[in-house]
Amino acid sequence: MEHVAVLAPSECHLKIQALGEIDAFNLFCRRAFYNRKDHRCPLDLENVAASIVTKCKGLPLAIVTMGGLMSTKLPTEHAWQQMYNQLRSELAKNDDVKAILKLSYHALPADQKNCFLYCSLFPEDFRISRESLVRYWVAEGFAVRIEHNRPEDVAEINLMELIHRNMLEVDEYDELGKVNSCKMHDIVRNLALSIAGQERFGYANDYGAVEKIDWEVRRLSLFLNNGKSCASTVKFPHLRALLETTTHPPGLLSSILSESKYLTVLELQDSDITEVPACIGKLFNLRYIGLRRTRLCSLPESIDKLSNLQTLDIKQTKIEKLPRGITKIKKLRHLLADRYEDENKSEFRYFIGVQAPKELSNLEELRTLETVEASKDLAEQLKKLMQLRSVWIDNIRTADCTNLFATLSKMPLLSSLLLSASHENETLCLEALKPESEELHRLIVRGCWAARTLEYPIFRDHGKNLKYLVISWCRLQEDPLLLLAPYVPNLVFLSLNRVNSAITLVLSADCFPQLKTLVLKRMPDVNHLEIIGGALQHIEGLYVVSLPKLDNVPQGIESLRYLKKLWLLGLHKNFRSQWQKNGMHQKMQHVPELHVKD
Repeated sequence: MEHVAVLAPSECHLKIQALGEIDAFNLFCRRAFYNRKDHRCPLDLENVAASIVTKCKGLPLAIVTMGGLMSTKLPTEHAWQQMYNQLRSELAKNDDVKAILKLSYHALPADQKNCFLYCSLFPEDFRISRESLVRYWVAEGFAVRIEHNRPEDVAEINLMELIHRNMLEVDEYDELGKVNSCKMHDIVRNLALSIAGQERFGYANDYGAVEKIDWEVRRLSLFLNNGKSCASTVKFPHLRALLETTTHPPGLLSSILSESKYLTVLELQDSDITEVPACIGKLFNLRYIGLRRTRLCSLPESIDKLSNLQTLDIKQTKIEKLPRGITKIKKLRHLLADRYEDENKSEFRYFIGVQAPKELSNLEELRTLETVEASKDLAEQLKKLMQLRSVWIDNIRTADCTNLFATLSKMPLLSSLLLSASHENETLCLEALKPESEELHRLIVRGCWAARTLEYPIFRDHGKNLKYLVISWCRLQEDPLLLLAPYVPNLVFLSLNRVNSAITLVLSADCFPQLKTLVLKRMPDVNHLEIIGGALQHIEGLYVVSLPKLDNVPQGIESLRYLKKLWLLGLHKNFRSQWQKNGMHQKMQHVPELHVKD
């Protein structure tokens, strides 16, 4: 934007040039022929490919969008010429990058068009959670079961297709390499908003006045300024989805819910609501309720009438107990519930699960159960929940371990498991944990370990399947890195938090060959960390935090050539001076994100 650039001195201006002919063609080929070893354009397609690139006028967004679109077409001259003719026709109506984006939109299947338009409901530069998007789309019916693929699998496929076509951008990957969050380019979002408005698909109220919104809107996102005045009563009788994350006048939510009988998705995370209107029980079509990080202390009893509900997210609220009738909702697939007792996460039980309802076993469709408190009959209840993929259990006592872990072991689809003891001195005995599911890749254990834990089946037999491991509040006494390495060779993420250990930690040459992220946090005894040449060959993130006795620079740290993030925080008061004395800032210039603080 030229008018923004003129605010800076002239020597700071950078005029962005369009890509040259060769660079533009190479970029296009890398997208269009991504599955060919050399990304080379076939000879019979060179002329039409060059014509397509010329129409993009050197604009990278247009080039990669067209490249993504053409990668889905048959590599024949006839198919490509047809698409080029469509491109010319679209550009004749609107000679800019939006015409190219619109062409890519029209080439999408109907369900992916809906998924694409849905993303425009979020504000500019908003980080959209992959998990949330998948659940929204499933709730709305944009992703349905196809043969052996569950609706969630189909939604994931749709997401990756939109990313491949550059209609969504990956914002962040998770520890296992899956997309964690994504964003929509401003220009792409403007196009999506325009189409969504024309088709009455949805409306993003970017800090505008609610009363001016078309009453026939089907999907609405509200991001209201705290100080902006707004009517407390509005009606949207055709509403299917409401996304609202900020403050609103008293009565506004009740007004919307009482008239929106078709509502399918209700997302209110981070809003200031303290009560859910009882009229929510009349919304027969409701499939998704998101109330994360709100100030709620309870849910209305009428929620048991929502027989189509698939997702209930009440994480990080003040809710201690679920309504008695929650177990009547037989279609519930994702139950996410806990409360934060300590925002600083310094206490052992900084988050606490909800009490499991007595008839939890009725919810046979459950895929996700995060987090419930252990109880005498929890193991028996879980025996009927064999569809579970992710299970988080809090408040486990030593006496609970045998029955509870034996039941968890029989879950054929289990992929993520969190086990948290009732107290920092409570011992967790993992001997009965013998997972039948080879998909159990993520394990989080909080609490003391029984003796010889590493010789139990979860590590001895299943350890090679683990990719993500978090250990907290454990007393190993010896070097935990040396102990763990032989049992979990395929880890990509390892976090040790408040683990009492030997004073010296050593990463030997062959340990953790696949590890990409290592977190060493609140380990008060450690005063020396050594990285032997050849260790951590693929490490990208190293976080050494609150090791108050560590006063010397970790030996061998400069050999980690693929590091992208390095945090060295809360170490000994002499650490920073040693870092500077050894000229480490120069040696670690290859690390894009570097934080060194006392």
